[in-house]
Amino acid sequence: MEKREIIKENYPESLQEIPKTPEKLFVIGEIPEAEIYLGIVGTRKNSHYGKEVTEKIIEELSSLLGDQIVTVSGLDKKVLYPKENHNLADEIIKNGGALISEFTWDYPASTYTFPQRNRIIAGLSRGVLVIEAPEKSGALITANFALDFNREVFAVPGPIFSENSKGTNKLIKEGAIPVTCGKDILEAWGIDFEEEKGEILLEGMEKEIWEILSEPTEKDLIIQKIGRPTSEISSAVALMEIKGLIKSSGGKIYRNH
Repeated sequence: MEKREIIKENYPESLQEIPKTPEKLFVIGEIPEAEIYLGIVGTRKNSHYGKEVTEKIIEELSSLLGDQIVTVSGLDKKVLYPKENHNLADEIIKNGGALISEFTWDYPASTYTFPQRNRIIAGLSRGVLVIEAPEKSGALITANFALDFNREVFAVPGPIFSENSKGTNKLIKEGAIPVTCGKDILEAWGIDFEEEKGEILLEGMEKEIWEILSEPTEKDLIIQKIGRPTSEISSAVALMEIKGLIKSSGGKIYRNH
């Protein structure tokens, strides 16, 4: 993928609003055009809880909005930090995203560059969601930048005994919006998804299945209630799972949001 530079006149509008906007950005890939950019940050030492929460919220938002998350990172494999992010960087570019930095291609990661990176994340985003954060965490620096830039700050509540939740629980006590699902973010922004997106997401037999799944239901009972060929219903259920609308667990199918 070709490396290129863009000047601030061509930045997303949100990034042009922040104080001391960098004169240029170094980019690999394409910055996605989207109505909403949501920054998602956390600790590198994430727990299983943090991983599950992240997947859940991203799946919910993606099924309703599409992928609106912009990832900010270094631009050369020699300077990416941590090194485990090499594969992630490749996936971001492969799936139509971009790697962005205000530093040159070979500028190494350092204590100084991390706050600058966090500043760009907050500047690009309409809001920042903190998944997990110890009391002293770079994620909290991003949250502070978001407040400075008049962005919403969201935080996932966590167990009171977890070090990774001390920072997020503190953010909530200080006024951050608590988030337990994707809809919490959308409601905070005044976006009514069911009204705006429901008809697009649910087509044909999907609507019947959705109504039946007002509570977790066994697949055989769904087939019985709809009374259509099993193959048709199974195909519709499989497609809804691919879309992230429903999930299967414990022999039952249930709504995913």
